[in-house]
Amino acid sequence: MLALRPAPRVAGHLRSQVPAFRRFASTQAPSSPLRRGLYATAFVLSTGLFAAYYFDARSALHRYILTPVLRHALDAETGHKLAVKVLKSGLAPRDRGHDDERLKSQVWDQELSNPVGLAAGFDKDGEAIDGLFNLGFSWVEIGSVTPKPQPGNPRPRVFHLVEDSGLINRYGFPSQGHAAVLSRLRARIPPFQPEHDTAALRPGSVLAVNLGKNKESPADSIDDFVTGVCTFGPYSDVLVVNVSSPNTPGLRGLQNRDLLEKLLNGVTKARDQLPVSPVTSRRPKLVLKLSPDLDEAQIKDIAEVLSKSSIDGVIVSNTTIQRPKHLKAPHRNEVGGLSGAPVKEYSLKALRALRSHLPASIPLIGCGGIFTGADALEYGKAGASLVQVYTGFGYDGVGACRRIKDELAQELEKEGTTWSQVVKNAVDELSLKEHRQSAPIPQSAPIPQSDAGGAGTISQLICDAQELQGLLEKLEEKIESAHS
Repeated sequence: MLALRPAPRVAGHLRSQVPAFRRFASTQAPSSPLRRGLYATAFVLSTGLFAAYYFDARSALHRYILTPVLRHALDAETGHKLAVKVLKSGLAPRDRGHDDERLKSQVWDQELSNPVGLAAGFDKDGEAIDGLFNLGFSWVEIGSVTPKPQPGNPRPRVFHLVEDSGLINRYGFPSQGHAAVLSRLRARIPPFQPEHDTAALRPGSVLAVNLGKNKESPADSIDDFVTGVCTFGPYSDVLVVNVSSPNTPGLRGLQNRDLLEKLLNGVTKARDQLPVSPVTSRRPKLVLKLSPDLDEAQIKDIAEVLSKSSIDGVIVSNTTIQRPKHLKAPHRNEVGGLSGAPVKEYSLKALRALRSHLPASIPLIGCGGIFTGADALEYGKAGASLVQVYTGFGYDGVGACRRIKDELAQELEKEGTTWSQVVKNAVDELSLKEHRQSAPIPQSAPIPQSDAGGAGTISQLICDAQELQGLLEKLEEKIESAHS
């Protein structure tokens, strides 16, 4: 067999490259035990950092290094989008802890492992649902979702108020629309598994969809919300009717009494006509999300409308258009909704007022300025059955939920109580009493002139009878709904 030899020119070229190759190889190989030790140390450190990143969501690495670096390196909206993509990828950290028994929460007929949820606005298009549940939230609320895709307001539209632990946004409901989000919700459902107790597809948790309204829709129209109920009802545990964002023109007008009555009648009728969910074998709960900027008279009017409706709960509150005088950050006067620590006083005030005007049968969810377990407990003592975080999550990073839960468990242990007991005591004490009785008139007391002939007493009896009739009608509706 003939031996193949390289051509003289090629062979000479190869020989000329041999010394260079040897020099290159000699520079790449570790030349000493010191260098090998440095490589080994670097490997161990990088492995340790990755373990701290991935397996310990509460580690200081997230709170004091990664999150601040991203906040300073990227503008607020780009950092937000990057966080969503990481959580979507499956490479995000996970909460490996177990929720303390003291944190168990009850809302409607659902027991949750803890009361801490994530508010709408973070995962607007339902891209990172499971990544967020993996961080330990019991309630993940996606959206707001509008029927048609829309870009929202022009950038820049999000501003950090670092000095005030706050955030101002004027996103204006940027949304990929119903079709895109619905496809993601359907894709999450395993095809060959038995039915689940919740649309979250995991025990002790619920999935909520926040329903928004397209900017070009008529201000007084309820059609976008009714469409949202019909679209997402079969794939969610809770539907949130958002009439409180300050960034969509005319939206807050739906909080006015007459329009609110029309809206609630429309969405509850649409919900009650839905077939039971193929995921949970139930219909979703309906929750209204309100603004913290309502005055006492408006809150009272809203409470009266809610009491006569079939609404299942209320979130208090959304962002505020108010600007406290103590704000220090350069962007404090930007147009938009303010969230974070500065909104806490307004949200708590609105929640306490609404709790006093609503019966205990309508639960409230507190939202606004929750950064610590003590903040969460303050909402519980004001009558909130659950709490939601948003800005605190953005500032403290992926460990925020675990940190708040651990701090809350410690606070409850100090007081020798549980979250459920705190909420029950507050709701019983602060809520409007559904059965009010007139104080008995002593026999010796003269009958007031205005009550001559028993007219005042009869009027009171009629009022009581009408109130009782309304309660019975609501009960019958719920029984019929449960059997249908």
